[in-house]
Amino acid sequence: MSHYLPQPAEHGFILLDVLQAPQALSALPALAEHADADLLRQVLDEAGRFVGEVVAPLNRGGDEVGAQWRAGAVTMPPGFRDAYQAFWQAGWPSLACAPEDGGQGLPSALEAVLYEMLSAANHGWTMAPGLLHGAYECIRHHASPELKARYLEKLATGEWLATMCLTEPQAGSDLGLVRTKAVPLPNDPEQRYALSGTKIFISGGEHDLTDNIVHLVLARLPDAPPGPKGLSLFLCPKFYDDGNRSAVNRSAVVCERIEEKMGLHGSPTCVMRFDDAPGWLVGEPGKGLSAMFVMMNAARLHVALQGIGLLDAAWQKADAYSKERRQMRAPGQGRSAGEADFIAAHPAMRRILDTQRAWIDGGRVLAYRTALALDVLKHHPDAARRDAAQRWCSLVTPVLKAAFTHQAFYGASECLQVLGGHGYVREWGIEQIVRDARVAMIYEGTNEIQAIDLLVRKVLPDGGASLGLMLDDLALDLQPARATHARVLAQLAAIRQTTRRLVNAAAADNTVAFRVADDYLRAVAVALLGWAWSRINAALGPESPATPATPEGATRWHAPAQALRHWVQPEFDMRLAIVHDLCAAPHDVTPEAQGRRDVL
Repeated sequence: MSHYLPQPAEHGFILLDVLQAPQALSALPALAEHADADLLRQVLDEAGRFVGEVVAPLNRGGDEVGAQWRAGAVTMPPGFRDAYQAFWQAGWPSLACAPEDGGQGLPSALEAVLYEMLSAANHGWTMAPGLLHGAYECIRHHASPELKARYLEKLATGEWLATMCLTEPQAGSDLGLVRTKAVPLPNDPEQRYALSGTKIFISGGEHDLTDNIVHLVLARLPDAPPGPKGLSLFLCPKFYDDGNRSAVNRSAVVCERIEEKMGLHGSPTCVMRFDDAPGWLVGEPGKGLSAMFVMMNAARLHVALQGIGLLDAAWQKADAYSKERRQMRAPGQGRSAGEADFIAAHPAMRRILDTQRAWIDGGRVLAYRTALALDVLKHHPDAARRDAAQRWCSLVTPVLKAAFTHQAFYGASECLQVLGGHGYVREWGIEQIVRDARVAMIYEGTNEIQAIDLLVRKVLPDGGASLGLMLDDLALDLQPARATHARVLAQLAAIRQTTRRLVNAAAADNTVAFRVADDYLRAVAVALLGWAWSRINAALGPESPATPATPEGATRWHAPAQALRHWVQPEFDMRLAIVHDLCAAPHDVTPEAQGRRDVL
């Protein structure tokens, strides 16, 4: 197959049937008029058509040609600019933005599905608009009325693109080490600041997709204290005066080079130099990180959706190949020729394909529910419902980001295995997915940081109370209890018990949580995946369009459900065993002590 093909009906089944989005949205006054299932399906169908026909065909060329840097300017691969201009003019970036800002006011869940499709179709191209929603929310909540009037609609509609300028050569995950300076410009009628410093790893820092680029920059005022509390946020565009593209109106921001990367060749990763570039303060002095995290939290959900989309793209290629590639007769298939001659019938290949399908389908349930929770958080009239939505987003977002970007890389590598030697050559396209997927485990906070965020910053500080409330909601959602729910309910109870043990262990040893964070997050991810599949199974029935009366249709959902049971859920016990072992063992890492423990 040449490129990824969106399947809007499958997205729609998860969103509309499994999660019952129309019922959830009808309770939100701002979105009730958009709660019609036919309208939601129509948007999904149109999104699938645009992504499949316009964006997906550019993927291979974007990887092979890549973004090109010359004398500070970046030229995007052939077709990228035309596709982006068609994208924003068709209104796709503005789906979930407020109507008063030029948006369409549609549910965030539709935007989530759109960006999953886009990431699957062309990850490099999708990096360009990927930060738009976060930049829009950041400016909407923190910028001055004057800045909103000048920039908000341009970002809401996607006419202009945005960047997030955080990282510096010496400041990656520890943003408190940022050195970029912001000095007030004397006698400036617009009260701007001169920004000076170098930022690295800036996605889309320079390109020719749009007429202007809005840079959101973390910098330090002259009297700012050291560390993260001394950081402020600034807005510095590529061109001033509403994007008038002349040398007079160009800011003193220079793209020094673009990185040569393992993947994402269609997305320029830029080194940006700010040479006393005038910019405006966004929000309050010293509150830059809190303003920026509005942008980062939105970005982390989108990165999780990248993982799900990339895994689906790899699965599509592997599944199609397995049905075309003839091989020796599958075990136990008899002598007659037919489907048994294709590698799709071999148990080893079915294990790979069905396991990745289990992650994709369950991941969609969790990611789309998170997007629906964002809408509840913004619009529900009941404070208790808003609190529950906030709790879900806070706890589940780091799990989604870490677990599904991990699965995107390792699962895509498994899918490559189905193609054998053909998977390793460029012609079939799956090796590009493996390369592109690897970075998602790193940016927007590495997966290790996501695990620390979950356990150390969100679970332990309140003694696991917030997590306990979320587990109560999940268990209640599975009532009345069925035999098929027993394993998931037992896992939810085990997480609760393990969390109590960790609270006590961390009180005695403040390093234990950091040592077990990755395993703890992974156990939570597997339990959530089981809950998601319980919801899928509950939605499946004889009248469901997702289960047509054909063997292939029934297998579509039955096979990944069985793969979840046999090859995914057993990981839960292993992860909790590691956590319990490390909680019980004293922390002693000297070579001599390690040698004694090895002997014991």
